[in-house]
Amino acid sequence: MARLGEAAEYLGEGLGSLGEAYESLDDQTADTLEEKLFGPMQRAYGRAKKTYSDFAARHGLEGRTFDAPASPVTSGKAADLIAAVAGSAEAAEYALTELQDDPAFLAVGDRELRAGVVSVREPIANVPRDARQMLRMLGR
Repeated sequence: MARLGEAAEYLGEGLGSLGEAYESLDDQTADTLEEKLFGPMQRAYGRAKKTYSDFAARHGLEGRTFDAPASPVTSGKAADLIAAVAGSAEAAEYALTELQDDPAFLAVGDRELRAGVVSVREPIANVPRDARQMLRMLGR
């Protein structure tokens, strides 16, 4: 479960970067950012938190609260922030892959957990690629 929590944290970091990047873009580019990056990251973040809390509740484990998306640790330049989003999505994907590859994950036999992890991975699958396309569009 720690890996799922890590993934949610990475997604939250990415959302913080997206919020700041959005404010520095023109309307058309901001709309693209919202559609291609923010929407998928927001869905994945919400699903990660729900999957985590549902699993904890089903198995009598202590729940966890996730902080609101943090302010980015990088500069306020849109290109840097969007690059950070790609990194956050990749880190979340890596944590989820490690979780799914863990023998304990399979041993638990919790179908809802497995389905939840898949539902987190699906929306962010294209985020790194889409972020890099946006960076090319911005002329980084």
